[in-house]
Amino acid sequence: MNGKRDYYEVLGVSRNAGDEEIKKAYRKLALQYHPDRNPGDKHAEESFKEVSEAYSVLCDPEKRAQYNQFGHAAFGNGGPFPGGFDFHASGFEDIFGDIFGEFFGGATGTRRRRSRGDDLRYNLEVTFEEAVFGVEKKIKVPRHSACETCHGSGAKPGTSAKTCPTCKGRGQVSFQQGFFTVSRTCSQCGGQGTFIAEPCGDCGGAGSTRKLHTLSIKIPPGVDTGSRLKLRNEGEVGAAGGQPGDLYVVIQVAPHPLFVREGLDIICDVPISFVQAALGSEIDVPTLEGKVKMKIPSGTQSGKIFRLKGKGVRDVHGYQRQGDQLVRATIETPSHLTAKQKELLKEFAALGGEEIHPLSKGFFDKVKELFG
Repeated sequence: MNGKRDYYEVLGVSRNAGDEEIKKAYRKLALQYHPDRNPGDKHAEESFKEVSEAYSVLCDPEKRAQYNQFGHAAFGNGGPFPGGFDFHASGFEDIFGDIFGEFFGGATGTRRRRSRGDDLRYNLEVTFEEAVFGVEKKIKVPRHSACETCHGSGAKPGTSAKTCPTCKGRGQVSFQQGFFTVSRTCSQCGGQGTFIAEPCGDCGGAGSTRKLHTLSIKIPPGVDTGSRLKLRNEGEVGAAGGQPGDLYVVIQVAPHPLFVREGLDIICDVPISFVQAALGSEIDVPTLEGKVKMKIPSGTQSGKIFRLKGKGVRDVHGYQRQGDQLVRATIETPSHLTAKQKELLKEFAALGGEEIHPLSKGFFDKVKELFG
């Protein structure tokens, strides 16, 4: 009879445990029994080997199914890896790398991959009219790009990168740790496998230089403060030839002396005289497309809003919607009256009777109801 313990018992999980539960149990035990935490402890070393063997089987669906049916006999010679650990079993390599990272401060010797460049942000102020109607702008963005002298290689023209003598071009170095071999990223070349013996004089071996790039961008009609435009691949250059990042242009709309935006509508306060409000009139109203004639009916009260259809902002999302311009009438009270004007106003008040004015009568009636 085989003397090996049941793999589920080794990890302390039930036979119907899920993948995450098994992975969590293994990680906890592997950290507990790792040789670096138990130097010279043969029991810990054997326990570490035992839990690693159990996880190597239970993390692999095919091996786990075989084990569930035939037990240890499924693999012959009493185990899944008679010649040594199967560190490349499904799911085993990832978690093993995580554990070594805790002891050695990083990954287990994988060569540095190409990485995407950073995204950039550019704040752009536009006028109120430019935001409403759209505009094309030229901007200058400081960013890194591939060095034109070495074409991004980092090496002096006519030379090339040399094979790293420490890792022999592998990008990783290996050393013995307990009863197995561990690999880690080469510190000499940073995992590249090569190094620059003669750096480019313009970029100093970095492979990129920083300069101003002029870009032409189209601001669509209807943008507002906070709107973001995404320009793909216009960000920082990627490392080791990786894809560039993106550029985000963030819009800031300058205030207008006459107009205020509210959603897709534009609000404009227009002053009218007491006489125009009382008798009615036709006035010129400013819009973003020029002046238009608008009728003021007699008896207009201050704050009355008139709507000019289609004189607002187009929807930036292209839904074929457009707002209106809201004209808010503001009655101006004359501050400098002649003696004749004052006399006429007094006569007007006497003829009409101040107590029967509809607005003031309604207000004071409410005051009387509330306070007596």
